[in-house]
Amino acid sequence: MTPPVLIVEDTPTLQALYAGILASGDFTTQLADTAERAREIYAAQAPQVVLIDLTLPDGDGIQLMKELLSSNHQARFIVITADGSVDRAVESMRSGASEFLVKPFDDAQLLSAVRDALRSAPGLRSFRAAQESDGATPPASFIGSSPAIRHVYEIIQAVSRSKATVFITGESGTGKEICARAVHATSSRADGPFIPINCGAISPDHLESEVFGHLKGSFPGALADKEGAAALANGGTLFLDGICEMDMHLQVKLLRFLQTSEIAPVGSTTPRKVDVRIVAATNRDPQAMVAQGRMREDLYYRLHVVPIAMPPLRDRGDDVLEIADAMLRRFNATESRNFLGLTSEVRSIFRRYAWPGNVRQLGNVLWNIVLLNEGPYLTSGMLPPLLLEATETPPQAPPPSREDPLEGLTLAEAERLLIERAIDRAGGSVPRAARALDVSASTLYRKRALWQEDERSVR
Repeated sequence: MTPPVLIVEDTPTLQALYAGILASGDFTTQLADTAERAREIYAAQAPQVVLIDLTLPDGDGIQLMKELLSSNHQARFIVITADGSVDRAVESMRSGASEFLVKPFDDAQLLSAVRDALRSAPGLRSFRAAQESDGATPPASFIGSSPAIRHVYEIIQAVSRSKATVFITGESGTGKEICARAVHATSSRADGPFIPINCGAISPDHLESEVFGHLKGSFPGALADKEGAAALANGGTLFLDGICEMDMHLQVKLLRFLQTSEIAPVGSTTPRKVDVRIVAATNRDPQAMVAQGRMREDLYYRLHVVPIAMPPLRDRGDDVLEIADAMLRRFNATESRNFLGLTSEVRSIFRRYAWPGNVRQLGNVLWNIVLLNEGPYLTSGMLPPLLLEATETPPQAPPPSREDPLEGLTLAEAERLLIERAIDRAGGSVPRAARALDVSASTLYRKRALWQEDERSVR
C-alpha cells in the first residue's frame, strides 16, 4: 500500500469523491477541510502527495502550499481548481506544484496525476533550485534571450512536472515542434516516447488509423494490425501538429480519448487505456476556427489548458543574430566550409528584415549560402536578392524647390511662360501644344504674333 494522500478540500462531497477515486487505485487518504487542519496533518504525517484546492475557507491554496513546502521539499502537490487560466497555472507550478488539474476531470486523470507525482520526486529539488537562481533558462534546442522567448521558457519550466495538456500557437516556422519537444524533454516523461503527428499532412481517410491504429482487414489495404500514434506514445507525449486541420469526425474521437484515456483501433470494439500527455499546435487562430465551425468548441477548451504562443522572429530582437550564428556554425560543420561569421552589414540586414517565414526561413537562407559559397565571411553579396530588396533604404525624393517659377509674374507673363513651355515640350509643334493646352492652334499663333509685334516695337 502506498503512503496516504492528503486531500485538502472544504467541500465534503468532493472530499468523498476524490477519496473514492484514489481508493480504486489502492491509495489511502487523509482529509483536511481547512488550511489549519492541513498544517496539523502535514506536520504529523509528512505525506508524499497532497491534493489541494486553491480556494479554502481560511486561506489561499498557493500560499498554503508554499508554506508547507518550506518545511518539506520532498512533498508533491497536485493543485485542483475551477480556474483554468494560464496565469494561475503558471503561478501554482512556479510555487512548487507537480500537477494542475482543472475541474471537471475524470478518474483516470486524477490517478495518473498522483502516480506521476510520486515518480517525479528526484527532479523536484533541482527544478526549484533552477527557478530560484536566475529565472528561466533555455531548454535544449532553444536559442535566444529576448523577453518574448524567455516567457516561453518560463511556461515550459512551470509545467515541466505536469501532465496538463499544452496548446502551442504561432506562425509557420516559429518552432512549435521544438517547443513541444522541450515540453516533453523537461517533463517526468522524458524517458518515454515523443510521437509527432502532422494532422494537416495526412488525408482525413487515413488520419484516424494513424492516430488510433487499425486491425487487419478493417478497411481495404489494412493488410496487418497497426499500432497508432496514441498507443506508441504510451508513457510519453503525443504531439498533434496542425490540430485545426483535423476532420470534425475525428475531433469527436479525439475528445473522447482526452476524456477517457481510452483508444479503440479502427475495426476494434474493445477500447484500452493508455497513459499519454497531449501537446497540440496550430499556425491558425483556434478561436476563429471555432467561430467558423471548423473546430469543436469543447475540444478547444479541453486542449487549451496551458497555452504557449510562439513569438514571430521579427518580435525577438537580437535573437535572430544568435540563431543565425548557431545555424552558421552547424551548416559550416556539416557542409565542410570555412565560414567564420557574418559581416556587420549582414547582421544589420538580418536585424531589419521581417522574416515572414521565421526561423525556418532563416535556416533555409543560411543553408543555401553555405552550400554555394566558401566563406570566410557571409557578406551581403551572398544574400538572396529579395532579402536585399526588402531591406534597402528607399531613395528619398529630392526636396521640392523653394523657388516658384510664377512668383512675381503678371498674368500675361505667366500665360506666355506656360504656352512657350508647352511648345517646347511638343518639339516646336504649335498644333500639338494647342492640343495639350486644350485650346485652338489659331489662338496660339495669334498670341505668338502679338508677342513678336511687341518685341519689334520695343526695339
